[in-house]
Amino acid sequence: MTDSGSGALAAMVRLIDRLNETVGRATSWLVLSMVLTTCLVAVLRYGFGLGWIWLQEVYVWMHGVIIMVAAGYTLLHDGHVRVDIFYRSASMRFKAWVDLLGVLFLLFPMIGIVWWTAWPYVLLSWHRHEESRDAGGMQGLYLLKTAMLVFCVLLALQGLALAIRSLLVLLNRAESSAAPKQEHDQAGP
Repeated sequence: MTDSGSGALAAMVRLIDRLNETVGRATSWLVLSMVLTTCLVAVLRYGFGLGWIWLQEVYVWMHGVIIMVAAGYTLLHDGHVRVDIFYRSASMRFKAWVDLLGVLFLLFPMIGIVWWTAWPYVLLSWHRHEESRDAGGMQGLYLLKTAMLVFCVLLALQGLALAIRSLLVLLNRAESSAAPKQEHDQAGP
């Protein structure tokens, strides 16, 4: 692989990382909004005897969006669950192999299955302009269901970035900006 080829791959990794970083930071504001909405629902219900189905659904929907849309951000920051008995103290090359094989044989097939399963489900929801089944509930349920496809796209992109980053490490062409993040590796047990 030429230096210009590895430079282009590193640039693609940085672009994907930037996209998921931006989406993750924007999504983090939903966490605050979700907490405030949950508190509002509790105060209104138990303090004043008031309640609306749509308001209760708002925080449930926000929770779903947070989990689905921020999955790529979580992968970017190595926040997904991993049993790293050997991984933590392993060499960069070993980690690159584990990450590359994990993306190719675990992550991408899982994303493919989720996409294949969700696609007709989301299309049908859009076709019907699906809304909440509860009277007084939120409209636009199809928008929430679309988050499953956004999940697949953002997580697949971050998986691609991880695979490219790993490949660059294995080819000894990793630039500091495209190299895997080391903050978790240096942390104590």
